[in-house]
Amino acid sequence: MKILVTGGTGYIGSHTAVSLIENGYGVVIVDNLSNSKESVVDKIREITGVKPVFYNADLLDKETLGAIVKREKPQSVIHFAGLKAVGESVAVPLKYYGNNVVGTINLLEAMAENGVGDFVFSSSATVYGKPASVPIREDFPLSATNPYGATKLMIEGILRDVHAADNTMNIAVLRYFNPVGAHKSGLIGENPNGIPNNLVPYMMQVAAEKLDFLRVFGDDYGTKDGTGVRDYIHVTDLAEGHVLALKKLEKKPGMVVYNLGTGIGYSVLEMIGTFSSVLGRDLPYKIVERRPGDIDECYADTALAEREIGFKAKKSLRDMFEDGWNFQLKN
Repeated sequence: MKILVTGGTGYIGSHTAVSLIENGYGVVIVDNLSNSKESVVDKIREITGVKPVFYNADLLDKETLGAIVKREKPQSVIHFAGLKAVGESVAVPLKYYGNNVVGTINLLEAMAENGVGDFVFSSSATVYGKPASVPIREDFPLSATNPYGATKLMIEGILRDVHAADNTMNIAVLRYFNPVGAHKSGLIGENPNGIPNNLVPYMMQVAAEKLDFLRVFGDDYGTKDGTGVRDYIHVTDLAEGHVLALKKLEKKPGMVVYNLGTGIGYSVLEMIGTFSSVLGRDLPYKIVERRPGDIDECYADTALAEREIGFKAKKSLRDMFEDGWNFQLKN
């Protein structure tokens, strides 16, 4: 079976491409390289022995996208492509709505025109807004606190409407929490442009002495050590979750929604302690003021995904840091 992967040279997309190939799928990547490099295609080949088909194309280019889908005739699509920086989305919301929502609509139209029926969507825990309690289940109320989250929420709504109108369109919505780590080879991993927005890439750059210290935003939360608690999942576990969701759609058509996380909440100080242990030295950090909008705790209830698709994260927090640091050292 041939799978079209949008955003397939990006962080999560590239690891999922590897997992797909290792599970016997053919992979076609469409990516505009706005936040990745074409060299990732060769790295996927180096890991798997198979070079995926690659198109440098933008989902906003309807004509080109339609031609690709018509030419390649994929059985399924896994959709990662999208802008994802929360802060930027607040500053330029129209850019996010235009790219993420319109790009997805173009993709769905190209699929419909060419008879492609299975769709796995890369959503996010941001659709839960500020949850009233943890762990977070898939049936919790949905809301958005920024335009990035709003695009994910809007796309989920579009997908529900599309499935209701045409139940031959089988859809898996995967809401994941905080992917970290890298492939054990060190060939692919997270390599953000500029100063990272997320905790672990920032920690990596502090450890590599590209940044002076880590800022810990607040130590007075109602958590075990006062610092914010989040659910972190190894990117290769996350990639495997996409393959399991795809296989679910192949066997039992419909529309499903799953959380993909570890189901464990790690505090910022626990993260620092584990990474310091991996490094064999202390990671420098300073406690600073809270950021507006940050919440105490956010972690997943993963029972539904385990029960229905057999998904269970295998990698430990130490694995996440060891593999992430290996990638940092090699790149």
